[in-house]
Amino acid sequence: MLPPDLWQRISLFPAPRFAKAALAFRAWPSRSPQPIPSHAICVYTEYSPEDAMEDLKKLIREVPDFPKPGILFYDITTLLKDGSGFRAVIDGLKQHYADVKVDLVLGIEARGFIFAPALAYALGAGFVPIRKPKKLPAERVSVTYSLEYGSDSLEMHADAIKPGQSVLIVDDLLATGGTAAAAARMVQDVGGTVAGMGFVVELTFLSGRRKLPNYDVFSLIQYDK
Repeated sequence: MLPPDLWQRISLFPAPRFAKAALAFRAWPSRSPQPIPSHAICVYTEYSPEDAMEDLKKLIREVPDFPKPGILFYDITTLLKDGSGFRAVIDGLKQHYADVKVDLVLGIEARGFIFAPALAYALGAGFVPIRKPKKLPAERVSVTYSLEYGSDSLEMHADAIKPGQSVLIVDDLLATGGTAAAAARMVQDVGGTVAGMGFVVELTFLSGRRKLPNYDVFSLIQYDK
């Protein structure tokens, strides 16, 4: 039999540059995890989360001095246009939450809208958008949170989450953690439960996790500077 997690490794990183797990078959058409017949050959190597992170980092463009001098900007558009890389991101998030009950995936405007619907589809869950003020047409609930200079607000439809539903919060970036904490507060205010928080990129040097001590926080890619 194949090792039980081998199929996960293959499906998680399907492109050649990701697929350090590989199968070579002779006249064996099935791709299901069945006993390997004598005329089939299976070759695979370990592919760790660290390997995955480094491969995904290679797809992210680093732009110095943007949006102002002294800031290094991590541009994920180069990752998004790579089909295998984008798939690896969604599959990586899906794998982490595969055993978690998720009724809804909540995406934070704006780049959270890129990943949350795709992950909701993969998990068989619904999608809920959290938007900037005055963007939603029906009755809304809102939350205001502090920024370094001033404050900001988020809004959600009042009927988007039913009491007791399990909600996964997704965004592209975990920086200081303020936006994610505000989103979690809004979920709980309407009676939902936060199942976790998933991010594509985390800037660990900003210590955003400190504002999220009571949640399962997961990120695929971490930068320490």
